[in-house]
Parts: sequence; C-alpha cells; structure tokens
Amino acid sequence: MSTPFVAENPTDLASRETLLSMSGLDFMHAMLEGRIAGPPIFRTMGYRLHEVGPGRVVFRGVPSFAHTNPMGAVHGGWYGTLLDSCMACAVMTTVPKGRFYTTLDYAVNIVRALPKGTEIGAEGSVQHAGRSTGVARGEIRGVEDGRLYATGTTTCLIMSGD
Repeated sequence: MSTPFVAENPTDLASRETLLSMSGLDFMHAMLEGRIAGPPIFRTMGYRLHEVGPGRVVFRGVPSFAHTNPMGAVHGGWYGTLLDSCMACAVMTTVPKGRFYTTLDYAVNIVRALPKGTEIGAEGSVQHAGRSTGVARGEIRGVEDGRLYATGTTTCLIMSGD
C-alpha cells in the first residue's frame, strides 16, 4: 500500500494536537492509510511509506535524475534522507500518546552505488525504545534483487508534548 496523498502546503500536515492525541504507531498507520497527509519530502525525494508495524517501518522509492550528483550517481544525501526517514519513523512507532520525537544524530554507510531507476526498500527497525531515547538501524536494499546498498543507525530524542 502506498501513501494516498502528500501534503501540498503546511495546512495539509497534521496539527500538533492531532499528533499528540494518538500513539506514534497509530499516527504512522493513519499516514499509511491516508487519513493524515505524508510530508512533502516524500514527493521531493521520490519515496513513499510502504509498511508500518511496531518498531518497524518500510519505505519504497526510486531515485530519479533529480537525485544525482555531478557525476550522475545517486547523491549520498538521498541515501541519508531516506535512512533518516525510515529509522526515525520506526522509533515513532514506539512513542506513546502525548509524546513526540526528533532525530539527534544519524550515520550512513553507502555500500555500493545504486543504479538509477532501481526500486528500493528502506527498512528501519528499533533496537532500543526508552522513555527519553530511541535507537534504530536501517538498510536500503533493492526490491527485485535484495542487494544491500546502504546501512544506517540513528538516535532519537523522545519528548513530552506538554
């Protein structure tokens, strides 16, 4: 299932009150189901929310020419943005109602160049979910061949909405 719509302007995004009124898992399911708009970065970077579960999120996407560096290869920032999204959203699935998160840091290791036009899956999975921090890892793999293209890790800060 793909995200049915992406926010076109700030008023399309869920309000702070909406975000804090549900658990992170419920929020991510609402986004997957199209009850809450996905962020504009989905369209900009050419990926979409594909699966959501407790402690796990999968995005799918295909890099385009707009995502290449001067040498014509997929820019490292594309890998980083995609991994940041899948890992942090995995942490989001563990956040209780009334709380939210932000990325503190993340690291990316590009294993091999991603051929343009290759559909990938980016999976984020939680390694630790505490009261104030969440830690996750991520992988970008080819959908067709399962080849590993990049890995990542993140630490997120979990905060009260008060």
